[in-house]
Amino acid sequence: MEKEAKIYIAGHRGMVGSAIHRALINRGFTNIITRSSSELDLRNQQAVADFFAEEQPDYVFLAAAKVGGIVANNTYRADFIYENLMIEANVIHQAHVNDVKKLMFLGSSCIYPKLAPQPLKEEYLLTGLLEETNEPYAIAKIAGIKLCESYRDQYGRNFISAMPTNLYGYGDNYDLKGSHVLPALIRKFHEAKEQNKPYVEAWGTGSPKREFLFADDLADACVYLMLNYDGRELVNIGTGEDLSIKDLTELVAQTVDFQGEIRWDTTKPDGTPRKLMDVSKLRAEGWKHTVELPEGVALAYQDFLANQELYAV
Repeated sequence: MEKEAKIYIAGHRGMVGSAIHRALINRGFTNIITRSSSELDLRNQQAVADFFAEEQPDYVFLAAAKVGGIVANNTYRADFIYENLMIEANVIHQAHVNDVKKLMFLGSSCIYPKLAPQPLKEEYLLTGLLEETNEPYAIAKIAGIKLCESYRDQYGRNFISAMPTNLYGYGDNYDLKGSHVLPALIRKFHEAKEQNKPYVEAWGTGSPKREFLFADDLADACVYLMLNYDGRELVNIGTGEDLSIKDLTELVAQTVDFQGEIRWDTTKPDGTPRKLMDVSKLRAEGWKHTVELPEGVALAYQDFLANQELYAV
């Protein structure tokens, strides 16, 4: 990936896309093209075809997606499968039509079976049933992986797929109706502290275990793989370390300096019992994360404080 090559980041305003944008600029890439969703609707086949024909990008990072937490995934099931299928099919197909040199598709750890052995190895894909609450989203992401593999198999395209673990960081989504667990906890504890509430209610039992990766670490891994990896098989991106939701909740409470009680609402769903990525393949490729969770949560909280008018909607 040459420094002057034209690089298109789909989804550059999201947490992942903006982190990739920063990572590219930090590495000296200068010819980066972007479009906001209001400028280019990636669900619109003709609009995407026109954009690729006009811009002719050399490389593509496909980070655009409709994303959300358990409630959003389970409530808007049709939206999650339809919009994600349309986005990835349009972008990947036009990357082929317009001779893009290399494309990276970003998926999600939810592509793996709900009860797959831990840690999750890349070869566990399609070996069992998915977690029911986010099955439509997971199926859309699996389709994206298979699109990349199929265009490689039929046309020789260098389209690669990466599966990030749970992400957090700068520009996260703090809307309690649609956010993931970590940003939701940051906002809940911050507001409880500000309002002097005696307790915060957390969802589920606290027993599921989750792995978390700082989004800027993910971005660094994405650029690294675009420069160094040309394989057909997907690659997990994570830390290889996890912790219980209970321990995460206590870490966030400590970071925010909330002094009250934590109460668990066990009527709320836990989701998948455990989702730890096997990152031995990525480590063998020569990459490892640098931001540990306590440092990352502190950075995310400082970003939340600095941008409350944007995040706390």
